[in-house]
Amino acid sequence: MNMQEHDFATAPVQIEELTPLMRFSLRVRPEHRADMAAALAMELPQKVGDRAGFATGEALCLGPDEWLVLTTQPAALVDAAREAYAQLPHSLTEISDREITLRLIGPQVLDLLATGCPRDIEALAEGRAVRTVFESATVVLWRDGPAEFRMDIWRSFAPHVRSLLAQAEAELIAGL
Repeated sequence: MNMQEHDFATAPVQIEELTPLMRFSLRVRPEHRADMAAALAMELPQKVGDRAGFATGEALCLGPDEWLVLTTQPAALVDAAREAYAQLPHSLTEISDREITLRLIGPQVLDLLATGCPRDIEALAEGRAVRTVFESATVVLWRDGPAEFRMDIWRSFAPHVRSLLAQAEAELIAGL
C-alpha cells in the first residue's frame, strides 16, 4: 500500500515525489568561493552540509569545492556563470535529469530512514543536508524540519530505493 493513499494524521510516514527543480553541480576552487558567490548573486556555504537560500533557489555545500544549486531561474544562473568564467574558472553542469526528489514526512520518518541509512539521522540538524547512502544507493538527504526530509536519488537507483522505503513503510504500519 502506498503512503500517498493514507491520511497523514494516521500515517507514520508520508512519501511523495516532488516537482523537480533545475539543479546544477558547481565546482570552483575553495579560494574563489566568495568571488563566485558574488558573481552568481548567491551565498555559497563554506562548510560541508550547510545550505543557503537565495532569491531563486538554494545552494548546498557537498565538499570543499562542490555545491549543489537548485534554482527556478536556470538561465540567469548560467548567464552569470558564463560571464564570470574568464576571472573565475569553474564547472557548472546541469544535472536536473539525473535525480528525483522524494519528500519524507511524518512522526516515524527517523525510523524509516534508519532502516537503510547508516548515518545518525537524528543528529542531522534542521536546515542541513548531507550526501550519504541508503542501502547501496548514494543519496542527498535534506533535513527541512524535525520530521521532514527530502531525499535526492539518482534516477537509476530510484526503483530500488522506493521498494526499500515501501518495505520499511509497510513494517512501520504493521507496528514492527
